[in-house]
Amino acid sequence: MEGIRATRRKVLALGTTAAATPLLGPGPARAREAGAAAGEFDELGIGELRGLMAAGRLDAERLTRYYLERIERIDPLLHAVIEVNPDALREAARLDAGGRPRGPLHGMPVLLKDLVETADRMHTTAGSLALEGLRPSRDATVAARLRAAGAVILGKTNLSEWAGGLSLTHHAGWSARGGQTRNPYKLDRSPNESSSGTGAAVAANLCVAGIGTETNGSIIDPSSANCVVGVKPTVGLVGRGGVIPGVPSQDSVGPMARTVRDAAIMLGALVGVDARDPATAASRGHFHRDYTRFLDPDGLRGARVGVPRNVYFGYSDHADDIAERAIGAMRAAGAVVVDPADIPTAGQLEDLPGSTVVQAYEFKHALNAYLAAADGELPRDLQELIAFNREHADRELRYVRQDGLEAVERLDFSRREYEEALAVNRRLSRAEGIDAVLRRHRLDALVMPTTGPPAKIDLIRGDTYGGGASTPAALAGYPAVSVPAGFAFGLPVGVTFMGTAWSEPVLLRLAHAYERISRARRVPGYRRPDVGF
Repeated sequence: MEGIRATRRKVLALGTTAAATPLLGPGPARAREAGAAAGEFDELGIGELRGLMAAGRLDAERLTRYYLERIERIDPLLHAVIEVNPDALREAARLDAGGRPRGPLHGMPVLLKDLVETADRMHTTAGSLALEGLRPSRDATVAARLRAAGAVILGKTNLSEWAGGLSLTHHAGWSARGGQTRNPYKLDRSPNESSSGTGAAVAANLCVAGIGTETNGSIIDPSSANCVVGVKPTVGLVGRGGVIPGVPSQDSVGPMARTVRDAAIMLGALVGVDARDPATAASRGHFHRDYTRFLDPDGLRGARVGVPRNVYFGYSDHADDIAERAIGAMRAAGAVVVDPADIPTAGQLEDLPGSTVVQAYEFKHALNAYLAAADGELPRDLQELIAFNREHADRELRYVRQDGLEAVERLDFSRREYEEALAVNRRLSRAEGIDAVLRRHRLDALVMPTTGPPAKIDLIRGDTYGGGASTPAALAGYPAVSVPAGFAFGLPVGVTFMGTAWSEPVLLRLAHAYERISRARRVPGYRRPDVGF
């Protein structure tokens, strides 16, 4: 279905580039070794690990060392981690020496997408060689809040370069700096875009949990492809100060974890008004420091869940089959399923001309402002970035064109054109879209397949995608939660719960209750391309 990803192909946002590293990594023997390398802390959640610490059986330094060793052993297969924090063990030791726990994430090693600034010895580069050496003097708001909650910043994860904005072709999880991230369930499959490294790393137990960002699908899609939970919050719920921008009216920062509970714990540590992000002023009265209090194993009973068939089903038989089983399980658990409950504007949203205007206008202005203010010797605007890539084409453009960046630079929309397009996008996605169907059927949320099984990595033509659930929430700035739902030929597929603004408590409750009955999460097997489908 050509229109499903039209928004993401058109100008900037979410196309990705081709892989620059060998597909099979260190070889079959290493793959077998990694696949068998289950460790004592694998699949343990934040609560379980904190319990071991409270009992004196574990400390932050030992847990951090465990994940660092696991990254060293397994990540050569995946290329999920672009950089390890050289001070991670020192940070963990300080936490251990500090006495009582600092917060709900005390001692928990987490990985951040390489868009999130950290004031340490790590770089922040969006996967681009042009930003190598960029070491900000201040933590991003989310990094500072994670540290305040006791987390250990373990490192940065690979991504689709410039969050997929480099090229109009999809090669998810490739960056010139980090190479090609691979799916831990089958090594020739895509990790999906653009929080690719975070999804693969969380799935492979290379950290307790991670941070992704989303403009349109970049948290929930890789969560589905890597069998983890992804929370794309309402725009403004989590501060974006110090995060390399994409499209500010759509950009969200959110947690990716192996369970809904861990994602809820992470979200509570991230929320709040951010003086560096004016959008967060609207979150006053809507954010919660503890989202776990909304989790209820019987949370589907009596919930009204709608199924938007038009556009969001029909692009993948495998995804449809898994979603149908998920919907049946929700009904059996006591949910009132309204089927169909179509988004009235679904067809318009997937091929909306105003989306091109908004994305191109915002991306150009936001990136130019970011580059102009950044520390160090680096390109100062989009024109200089494009010129840098041409000068370093042997590495930056070896497999891909930078037609995404060039298109954004070439397009020149006026402020009036942008504001009119943004108003139309929001009207069609909010009042006449998600809110309309929720109100008409008195629904708590919508549920649909997140996206199809992960596509093959294709160095020549690019990854292929048939459809997905992300666009309505992306254009509206509304929340969505993807949770593992099943497998097709050993490849993960998730379902997405989507709602109105600030409905994270409801979505997490539904996702947690579904997770409890489905138990769809499996550890990855690191299968080689010649094994199975």
